[in-house]
Amino acid sequence: MTMAGTPRNHGPDTGAASGGGGDDLPLPPVWTARVITLLPGAFPGILSHSIAGTACASGLWALQTIDLRDFGRGRHRNVDDTPAGGGAGMILRPDVVAAALDRAAAGTPADPRRWPVVCLSPRGVPFRQDMARRWSKGRGVTLLCGRFEGVDERVIEAYKLEEVSLGDFVVIGGEVVAQALIEATVRLIPRVLGNPESVEEESFSSGRLEYPQYTRPTEWRGRKIPDVLLSGHHAEIARWRRECSDRLTQARRPDLAEARPGRSGRQGHRDGSA
Repeated sequence: MTMAGTPRNHGPDTGAASGGGGDDLPLPPVWTARVITLLPGAFPGILSHSIAGTACASGLWALQTIDLRDFGRGRHRNVDDTPAGGGAGMILRPDVVAAALDRAAAGTPADPRRWPVVCLSPRGVPFRQDMARRWSKGRGVTLLCGRFEGVDERVIEAYKLEEVSLGDFVVIGGEVVAQALIEATVRLIPRVLGNPESVEEESFSSGRLEYPQYTRPTEWRGRKIPDVLLSGHHAEIARWRRECSDRLTQARRPDLAEARPGRSGRQGHRDGSA
């Protein structure tokens, strides 16, 4: 019989914990995502497919889910309560969330640079490619999936949770956000992508949006591949791609264009969203 809070492992067998002390959770020897969620059945979801799924099955990374309901209070394992001061919805209780965070911390590095502990929230800082890169260089990450009207502020403060948002919109829960963030990070882990050069010229890797891409047939519905891409002149192709990236970035993401070093004498990034 497994103990309360034992993570559900996805992918290769990593030696799931069973009855015993509180700090015996197995930590796989590869980069690991631990997800605290009220919907563990939502995982692995898209992460079991395509490149991420193959990499997980091959043991290049691991996914563990911890059911927040295991730490609920009372006969009905309640995890939430009404907002102090009144208002709509329900708030995740600090004692419940804290117990789950303690369980998820078992065996993980204390240094947040090696193992960030993150609360997924629409008021968090926007997730960016540089954040995915930073996470991928660590040992793993713990993601707390928000639900209802959010998490009691006291547990966010006490555990110094890093609040992260997928964008300027609100979803029902953090599960779909967690999967997106994990996939963005996992693809940067060495050997996950067959061609490591794939991440070097894509959007956001250099502060630019990626240039247009083409493939066969050479002509489709009267539209031809630009001649320069068929010229075999690598310097001209590189210059064309760079110019296209600059134009697209300026037109669609002027914030990125302005943030690049050497532009307007400053470097920065977009502020966090509510």
